[in-house]
Amino acid sequence: MFLVGELGRSMRSDGILGVGGSDQSRATAVVVASRRRWLKRRETWLVVLGVALHAVYMLSIFDIYFKTPIVHGMDPVPPRFSEPPAKRLVLLISDGLRADKFFEPDEEGKYRAPFLRNIIKNQGRWGVSHARPPTESRPGHVAIIAGFYEDPSAVTKGWKANPVEFDSVFNQSRHTFAFGSPDIIPIFCSALPHSTWNSYPHEYEDFATDASFLDEWSFDQFEGLLNRSHADPKLKELLHQDKLVVFLHLLGCDSNGHAHRPYSSIYLNNVKVVDKIAERVYHLLEDYYRDNRTSYIFTADHGMSDKGSHGDGHPTNTDTPLVAWGAGIQYPKPASGNSHSDSVTTFVDKHAHDMPTPYDWGLRRVERVDVNQADIAPLMSTLLGLPCPVNSVGNLPLGYMKLNEAEEVEAVVANTKQILNQLLRKSYIKSSNSLFFKPFKPLVHHSFSLSQIDELISAKSYEAAMKLAVDLRNLSLEGLHYFQTYDWLMLMTVITLGYTGWMIVLALHVLQCYSSLSGDLSKKEHLSVQKKDSGKVYISGCLLMAILSVLNLVEHSPPLYHAYIGMTVFLWTQIFSEYRLIRGLWKYLRERRADYFIKLLFAAAVAVVIVELLVHSFTERKLYTWFFLIAGVVASILLHFSIPWRSGIPVFVCISCWFLSVFTLMPAEIPDNNNLVITSGAIIIVISLAAKWLDTHAEGNKFWQSITFHESRTQMCSMLYCIQIFLVGVSSVMVFLSTKHRTQNQELHSSHQFINWLVAGSSMVLPLFSANGILSRLSSIFLGFAPPFLLLSIGYEAVFYSALAVVLMAWILFENASHHSSKVKESSLSENNTEEHITIGSDERYLQLSDVRIPLVFMVLFNVAFFGTGNFASIASFEISSVYRFITIFSPFLMAALLIFKLFIPFMLVICAFSAITKLVRVPRLGCYFLVILFSDIMTIHFFFLVKNTGSWMEIGNSISHFGIVSAQVVFVLLLFALTNLYTRSIRIKPLSTSPSLKTL
Repeated sequence: MFLVGELGRSMRSDGILGVGGSDQSRATAVVVASRRRWLKRRETWLVVLGVALHAVYMLSIFDIYFKTPIVHGMDPVPPRFSEPPAKRLVLLISDGLRADKFFEPDEEGKYRAPFLRNIIKNQGRWGVSHARPPTESRPGHVAIIAGFYEDPSAVTKGWKANPVEFDSVFNQSRHTFAFGSPDIIPIFCSALPHSTWNSYPHEYEDFATDASFLDEWSFDQFEGLLNRSHADPKLKELLHQDKLVVFLHLLGCDSNGHAHRPYSSIYLNNVKVVDKIAERVYHLLEDYYRDNRTSYIFTADHGMSDKGSHGDGHPTNTDTPLVAWGAGIQYPKPASGNSHSDSVTTFVDKHAHDMPTPYDWGLRRVERVDVNQADIAPLMSTLLGLPCPVNSVGNLPLGYMKLNEAEEVEAVVANTKQILNQLLRKSYIKSSNSLFFKPFKPLVHHSFSLSQIDELISAKSYEAAMKLAVDLRNLSLEGLHYFQTYDWLMLMTVITLGYTGWMIVLALHVLQCYSSLSGDLSKKEHLSVQKKDSGKVYISGCLLMAILSVLNLVEHSPPLYHAYIGMTVFLWTQIFSEYRLIRGLWKYLRERRADYFIKLLFAAAVAVVIVELLVHSFTERKLYTWFFLIAGVVASILLHFSIPWRSGIPVFVCISCWFLSVFTLMPAEIPDNNNLVITSGAIIIVISLAAKWLDTHAEGNKFWQSITFHESRTQMCSMLYCIQIFLVGVSSVMVFLSTKHRTQNQELHSSHQFINWLVAGSSMVLPLFSANGILSRLSSIFLGFAPPFLLLSIGYEAVFYSALAVVLMAWILFENASHHSSKVKESSLSENNTEEHITIGSDERYLQLSDVRIPLVFMVLFNVAFFGTGNFASIASFEISSVYRFITIFSPFLMAALLIFKLFIPFMLVICAFSAITKLVRVPRLGCYFLVILFSDIMTIHFFFLVKNTGSWMEIGNSISHFGIVSAQVVFVLLLFALTNLYTRSIRIKPLSTSPSLKTL
């Protein structure tokens, strides 16, 4: 602060043109050199701090949103039955079977599942099982068999496995027999000693065939097991024990749905196959045991969308059939009312329920009992008299069970105690490590509630006992959520304060180093130098950090908690150490007039609107269309009043913005269009010829002199331009030849491959040797990156390259008009006032409030370069055919590098234009960079609160990637700045000292 204040006073006592004596000039030079060293150290420190902060805070979402809900150490709670309803249970899961295709009739009016339909009407119970997204096979089976939904910490395993061991119905059984897919069966049985299982090879899962044979394979394995038992006394003895589970996983519908869609004849026929297998299993076991002690449950893990996919929360994916019959299962009842649920809780898929059963299902007269998918686990456990899986969150669906009143209460109490035990375990773990533990208040006196339930059961007041048990169960589920989110408020507050503190640090740095504020405050004596006070602030910050670290150690907090809190305390310590600047700023603002605050509020409002637009554009690309349509009109109007003569520039700016607006309406999946890519090469050549003509013929015009200025013109520059035009033409020809030869001969010709690599590589080097005027260099960069982009293009994205470049040119023309207008205004000001806008020792001026538009426009264009033809999560961005003109032999690293390079090319154009504009309007590029990071972090905080840990894997993954993308911009943009600096550092504009008198403009 002292150095900046001294610099501000030196500026006003000496002046930037050296009006004072030589001693004063030397003193000023010393101050300037010292300031530059200080500024370089400070900004290096800021960049390092920013990288560390974003890296650490990016990890916070895994401590907040993606902690596993599973705990261990609970005791199982078996139901207190004199005898369980069933000795054995058969679980049939038809993978990917959606409810409507199962229940509705075919085109001939015949139902596809006649056996199970007969069960529904005469022998068992039915309903719809509601799955919770992500509607995938592993989480669906875990919900059915273990009773809990997707563990959000599975994101750390790439959604491939459950990262934490869990209990299941199979674990509690005496023995489990399981046959089916190699992706499902080993999840539950590979580490289970009391199991007999088998799965077919992965090679059997061939999408080119009818996959219903996989269902037949599972049945054949089970039938073979029973046949072997006749010759194997030990196996026969095992099969006649109680608490047995038979699990057949039927993958056919899922595979056929993916390959042929769920409305295909193959998929619909597979429904008939599944029904026939259920009938054969039933008759096989009834003939084998002849004791009527077998329960049967038929369901699906998820449905299937019309597109042949699943994963999200659409009803076609979440609604699955559920049919139960056999020992312990109620017989059908006539339908009464519209209620389809016997549970007081809502369904997990959050859709509207209790709607009338579709008429074409033909089941309106039979009572329907819908359940949540996790409710099936306690149903199976209770039928066998087993404890519910200790990690289950399912509610026992009594509407399916044939129990007397006392047994119903005992079953629900066991279910309640099992869920309550999870809550008590979580409460114990948290309380043993917390100094300021806050219990879940509604269940502080849970022991009294349990005693009251036991008393009511003893008094045979079963209805009252049931009500208390259900209430206690619901409160226990709320308590589980309470402890799952126990640290959320603290962590979210710390992270939000950290991001806020970082943005304030950036804002203070920009105000202190890149605005005239410090000099103004020093001049008006609003700043004082008291280094001892700053020392006290740092000591206080260190003490607070030490206290909080000790508290975290005592509470056995994870190591990253120390990093989150330490980073936040450090940032706010830095802020309070600048309290003199903040106090001076407050006094300075109080002295300003009302019109200044109106301008400030207007700039803030525009910035907020643009940042919010960028946030929502991550999920709705069409917003950019509206933005550029409006921006084209507004910019052209402003230019019309800024340029004092008739000009075609406003029309050009408007048309270029409208042209670019078309691309965010196009699909992210880019269709192949070789002719469009070739035509794009011609468009690029036409644009470059227009730029060349303008650069040559407009140099003498005072309006154009800033962007057409050249220190020297050489014959080599003209030759270089011709070579670049030639390379663009060659690349267009090679697009045609390479694609034609590869299509006809199914291979890439080696000579074509060599030429493509040679053209792409050499073209990117040539801009380094081009003329150093703004228009000349940017045109050369545009031509230099065109050949590799064309060779990597497959469709309309090649035209997008030209459209983006034209809009960048429009941006430069807009800024040039503003710059020209400001020079005219400056010419009427006194020399002293003009000097206040120039930084000592360079041609850069201080930032002004109106300069906020530059980083905001940059952010919009940077994101358009990202979303204009898709993004990293889209199919288009990773269309593998994009690299076939360079390589066809599978090489994942090289192919990925080429695809990412293709995505980087538009970014580099935007940053090159941004760097040129900062030189054109003489503003500090690093100052603008810090403003870009500041606005990006407003988006980061927004996306931090939008991270999802429920929903489809795609929805969860997209929310994480959005947060990660904006968090990484502090590094990403800086690296691209460093890379593009190779091309832009030698750009020159007409120096202020050599300009003709501005007063003549």
